[in-house]
Amino acid sequence: MIEDYFTIGTVVNVHGIQGEVRVMPATDDPSRFGLLDTLDICFDAHTVKYPIKNVRPHKNLIVLKLAGIDNRNDAEKLVGGMIKIPRSKALPLEEDEYYQKDLLDMTVVSDTGETLGQLVQIIETGANDVYVVRPPAGLESKVKDLLIPAIKECILSVSVPERKMTVHLMEGLREL
Repeated sequence: MIEDYFTIGTVVNVHGIQGEVRVMPATDDPSRFGLLDTLDICFDAHTVKYPIKNVRPHKNLIVLKLAGIDNRNDAEKLVGGMIKIPRSKALPLEEDEYYQKDLLDMTVVSDTGETLGQLVQIIETGANDVYVVRPPAGLESKVKDLLIPAIKECILSVSVPERKMTVHLMEGLREL
């Protein structure tokens, strides 16, 4: 189930006494909650689908009213749950845009053919994302992680089906 779903938020608290929950969005576009009619809330052992009755922003959070959750006690049971949607309900991407989930664990190679490692983390900065590339197995103790800015001068191509990213290492990137 996890493989075909995206996490778009986490239930972090209850809101009031009518069964509403506060959600910390894990998406670049929190307004996307308003486009959904149902969502799945996942816990370690189970997942439950809930129809959405109401969505509204509250500070940096989203407040959701879900069908069947009518009081604070019911809402408290959802705290800590991960909100997931199927890939089919994900927002469409522009050209040269990718879901973070599709980039993680991708093999990264240089434009000279050198295997640099696996993309293990994406750091979001104000200007552009930075990809953390862990060296191949056996080299971790000799070579540190590479920090590659997600800019057109560095990211030459991305093939999600092949799970491969080709990059150009600008001068000085290996020393960071």
